Amino acid sequence: MRLAMIGLGKMGGNMARRLRRGNIEVVGYDRDAGTVSALAEESGMIAATSVADAVGKLSAPRIVWVMLPSGDITEGQIKDLREMLESGDIVIDGGNSNYKDSQRHGAMLAEKGIGFMDAGTSGGVWGLENGYCLMVGSTPEVAATMTPILQALAPAADTGWAHVGPVGSGHFTKMIHNGIEYGMMQALAEGLDLLRGKQEFKLDLAQITELWRHSSVVRSWLLDLTAEALEGDQNLENVAPYVADSGEGRWTVVESIDQGVAAPVLTLALQMRFASQDETGYGFKLLSMMRNAFGGHAVKSSGDGK
Repeated sequence: MRLAMIGLGKMGGNMARRLRRGNIEVVGYDRDAGTVSALAEESGMIAATSVADAVGKLSAPRIVWVMLPSGDITEGQIKDLREMLESGDIVIDGGNSNYKDSQRHGAMLAEKGIGFMDAGTSGGVWGLENGYCLMVGSTPEVAATMTPILQALAPAADTGWAHVGPVGSGHFTKMIHNGIEYGMMQALAEGLDLLRGKQEFKLDLAQITELWRHSSVVRSWLLDLTAEALEGDQNLENVAPYVADSGEGRWTVVESIDQGVAAPVLTLALQMRFASQDETGYGFKLLSMMRNAFGGHAVKSSGDGK
């Protein structure tokens, strides 16, 4: 089985590597030619010099996985692919696109008989080794075609991926996932900030977070990453208290307003990220460190300007 991977950054590159480990043929393209050639040499990926070249190296039904930043870049790429592909081909958007955009993209491609799948993808920079959690939306026919690829990317053939519903539902599920993630991170950061503030006890946060990892109710992968980071540096002196948001947290809060469903924890977690741009605090440093640990997101050093 063969597909094209468009965008070979932190996520796309590692996904191409994992697919190759699963004996899926990958034709890869990125605007950075050096990245393409290096990955081709390392993994046996088939190098492409352009998107058109990548598509030309596929046979019907052609499958193109787009792993690009959400917004205008993904929008333009999907519009270009609409003109390159034919009925029966499939486009997958694995980036963090708004689910409403995915619904529109699915309808736009369907006009030409081109299948579409929106793949909410979680796992960050650890997905290569651990596998990716994939929440996908599509027709049953597209899901059936894509099953071997999803199985190769997931932790196991029968776990870590699911066809959750029609087009748009994959990115919607991932959006809510990220909103929950905001709340969990905020709770950990605030709790650890309180522990650190009780100076009379001289608490060792590395010891406590390591302790919580074992049989405690709050054990989680986020806690694992936090414990590992604190073991090396509890003061986080080189981390600026600035926390960016990817957009999905905002969309989750907007959705809660649209539905009239109370989501105070998720909303406040988003607002606290906004507040980090103007305030200083240990909790914000912890949030920034966690984002870097699971997703490889850039961390502002304490000497950087905002």
